[in-house]
Amino acid sequence: MKLTRREFGGLAMGAIAGGLVSETAQGAAAPALPAGAIDCHIHIVGPQSKYPMAANRAYTPPGASVAELKTLRTQIGVARNVIVQPSFYGFDNSCTRDAVVELGASARGIAVVPANVSEAELRRLDAAGFVGIRLNFSTLGISDPREAERQILEIAPKLEPLKWHIQINTELPMIAALAPIIGIVPVPVVFDHIGNPEAELGARHPGFFALVELVHRGAYVKLSAPYNHSTRPDWADVAPFAKSLIAARADRMLWGTNWPHPAATRGPVTQVSPYQKVDNPKLVTAFMDWCPDAAMRKMILVDTPAKLYRFPAA
Repeated sequence: MKLTRREFGGLAMGAIAGGLVSETAQGAAAPALPAGAIDCHIHIVGPQSKYPMAANRAYTPPGASVAELKTLRTQIGVARNVIVQPSFYGFDNSCTRDAVVELGASARGIAVVPANVSEAELRRLDAAGFVGIRLNFSTLGISDPREAERQILEIAPKLEPLKWHIQINTELPMIAALAPIIGIVPVPVVFDHIGNPEAELGARHPGFFALVELVHRGAYVKLSAPYNHSTRPDWADVAPFAKSLIAARADRMLWGTNWPHPAATRGPVTQVSPYQKVDNPKLVTAFMDWCPDAAMRKMILVDTPAKLYRFPAA
């Protein structure tokens, strides 16, 4: 069954009214972040009439506009963002590109591209403010390390001339399996969402030691979306993972909200899967607890992402 534009619009607006906007307006004030802080992982979802989603997508989310992002910026005190191309747009980066262009120097983009992407297309995206590509193995259900390795090694040489990086969304066991090739990839590698651990397994989680070792060797990790990995309302079981990674190399840590918080449980694509209700200031507070040192906070929130994502000086 295919949603008509009118049906999609009605469902999406209902989902927004019931979750995204109201949740953004709630919660205690966020602790003050250092000037120039960068939220390194958010998504923009435009109207279906302008930005059609891929037919083979895994789920259908509501809208999440640049205007709503600006509300989030005010709420948590972040003025710069990295906008990540979501899986449901496939290789059409139009929505993400338009948002990056609209936000100008305060935003950078991460694209999703096919293996045969042309040099001209990469340079077009580079000129628009993109600085890397995402390989979304987790959402696409890719769990074969050989296939993941093939994709990484195929795309990396095309990114090297642009000084782009590869962002990988996968689980810890896959990260461990990929560890031998990460060191030979000619561009930086960023792992999403703390490596997607099952937090109840603790820091002895299979594959986590491999991630820590990769961080020692220069890989980056996004300290993002703790609510997706936790079994506790305060996400306390995620803290040992985050603190261990920060202790390994604070200069390789990044932070992001994962706004607008895509649903962990997703229905059929004929239905809109509402966003998770997440207290955004609580994400800031959690990070502050993981990293109490002010100099390290600035490194993670400002210095490291500014360099990796090529932001101008704050």
